[in-house]
Amino acid sequence: MVNEIQLPRQIPADGTEMANLKEMGTPSIPTARESGIHCLTIIGQIEGHMALPPHNKTTKYEHVIPQLVAIEESKDIHGLLLILNTVGGDVEAGLAIAEMISTMSKPTVSLVLGGVHSIGVPLAVSADCSFVAASATMTIHPIRMTGMVVGIPQTFEYLSRMQDRVIDFIVGHSKVSREKLKELLIGTSGLSSDVGTVLIGEEAVKYGIIDYVGGVKEALAMLKLLIEKNRGQDLS
Repeated sequence: MVNEIQLPRQIPADGTEMANLKEMGTPSIPTARESGIHCLTIIGQIEGHMALPPHNKTTKYEHVIPQLVAIEESKDIHGLLLILNTVGGDVEAGLAIAEMISTMSKPTVSLVLGGVHSIGVPLAVSADCSFVAASATMTIHPIRMTGMVVGIPQTFEYLSRMQDRVIDFIVGHSKVSREKLKELLIGTSGLSSDVGTVLIGEEAVKYGIIDYVGGVKEALAMLKLLIEKNRGQDLS
């Protein structure tokens, strides 16, 4: 059965391979692939400093960050395909992952499937090239805090500076203007119980947040093109 599904040849006897598949959504972290492309999925809620309840489907940033370092250092991996279907989550954790992806030397392509919301938007634009499925949604809204909040001016100032960090990152890694992004953040007609805007497929491209509408085929084709271009630069 192992041969049929073509798992990596070196499968540790201690069950590490299955643990990786269960905990991180990937059969290995990361090993040589014939294609030279590593696929990293970010799904569910992005878990940061606080552990979420066990019934929540999460992507843990302490799992993703070491993978990104290993991908950057691996001689067998030439490009990263980032698959996104997330409701957002911890802002600090999401920005940390997005910053790491945006500073990688290897070509990166992101693909939004299903939906990407909140802090998932910076993750979507962190790659060298971004795609969104025609039916996928992107929800853009201001950041918020949960739990007990101290009602003082400094709290508002902190939230405002955090929001500026998110805006700066999105604007710096996409074609959307700051004015348009702020307009989308405070929209009142898109969400029934909150401010913000829901963009579907082509709309995200229209506003310059995502580069192209497409699926797996288009994303992989672009990544292979970027890998070949990167190899040419290395040889020159």
